[in-house]
Amino acid sequence: MQVTEIKKDIYWVGAVDWNIRDFHGYSTYKGTTYNAFLMLDEKNVLFDTVKKNYKSDLVHRIRTLIDPEKIDYIVVNHVEMDHSGCLPEIVELVKPEKIICSKMGKKNLIDHFHREDWPYHVVEPGETISTGKRSITFLETRMLHWPDSMFSYIPEEKLLISSDAFGQHFATSERFDDEVDETDLMYQAAKYYANILTLYSPLVRKLLKQVEEMGIEIDMIAPDHGLIWKNPGKILQAYSDWSHHKGTNKALVIYDTMWHSTEMMAHAIGDGIQSEGVSVKLFNLQHNHRSEIMADILDAKGVVLGCPTLNNGLLPRMAGFLMYLRGLRPTNKIGAAFGSYGWSGESVKLLNNAMEEMKFDLIDQGIKVKYVPRHDTLKECVELGKRVGKAVKEALESQ
Repeated sequence: MQVTEIKKDIYWVGAVDWNIRDFHGYSTYKGTTYNAFLMLDEKNVLFDTVKKNYKSDLVHRIRTLIDPEKIDYIVVNHVEMDHSGCLPEIVELVKPEKIICSKMGKKNLIDHFHREDWPYHVVEPGETISTGKRSITFLETRMLHWPDSMFSYIPEEKLLISSDAFGQHFATSERFDDEVDETDLMYQAAKYYANILTLYSPLVRKLLKQVEEMGIEIDMIAPDHGLIWKNPGKILQAYSDWSHHKGTNKALVIYDTMWHSTEMMAHAIGDGIQSEGVSVKLFNLQHNHRSEIMADILDAKGVVLGCPTLNNGLLPRMAGFLMYLRGLRPTNKIGAAFGSYGWSGESVKLLNNAMEEMKFDLIDQGIKVKYVPRHDTLKECVELGKRVGKAVKEALESQ
């Protein structure tokens, strides 16, 4: 990939990972990018580095612009290894005057690389440093999504270098939002939010309010993954909407099945939801990755979970999905459960318990069926779906 000038004398010098398909449990079938940015000024500044095995890509792109030893400052917005993996080698090559990071950034860098001798420059929230013709203001964004995270804002360019926020796992030869299909881009951005930032939605809301109160003008957002936002209004509004977990006129039926009995129930419940004029999607966990399902949970108002009972518990795929879901803590959802069983039948109770723990609004105690559902039981499933659909509509009317 070529070096790309994103603003006058500010360049993308990162790397594209076309092959990655799993990012700690997140399906990355589109690959990803590790974005790094080089600003040329009286003080030359490198913002973040890249994953360790992409060091040569980063160094090559820097060399097309300047000798790496002419870099004065390295800004570490985020210590996670996909952005700092090659940092020790880059520090050795560059010999920077300063490594700029947050207070927690310094702690985490030492914990990762055990180098207390580096020239750390810890910045306070809101601190500004001059680089010559430009300046950089640092905004602490602790737990978005690591304790060390911060943003770098260049007011003269109205440019926000946003670390992992506003990113997408999306490998392309294009660098800007207006160069790719918008629907695909927004889906990847939503999937990214759903799987990485949902848990931190209260902090996202706080950050957006802080940016508004500070009067920060932004006409470009450069995240550490994916496309750069030349038109940031849409992603800023999307983050506001997603962080409030409002939900839309949509419900999901998410299930696993052993001998198709629970699957028969899932289809009947889906029919009932649809009959109420609510959009419905069915996800069989045998065929759908949890991170894809999370992208739909982000804006779904209703979530119905189904699973047979196995050994007085849940099938492993549903148990794993619930662990993943509980970790992300989506809120403001309407819930219900269903499942088949042979001789014990605990699955529905376990699903209800999980949804109650996540503070879902359970509109029914659920339906469990011994072995294979009869026609009258499937009618009950349709009625459960109708109750879910009605509850979704009522909840949306009261928002």
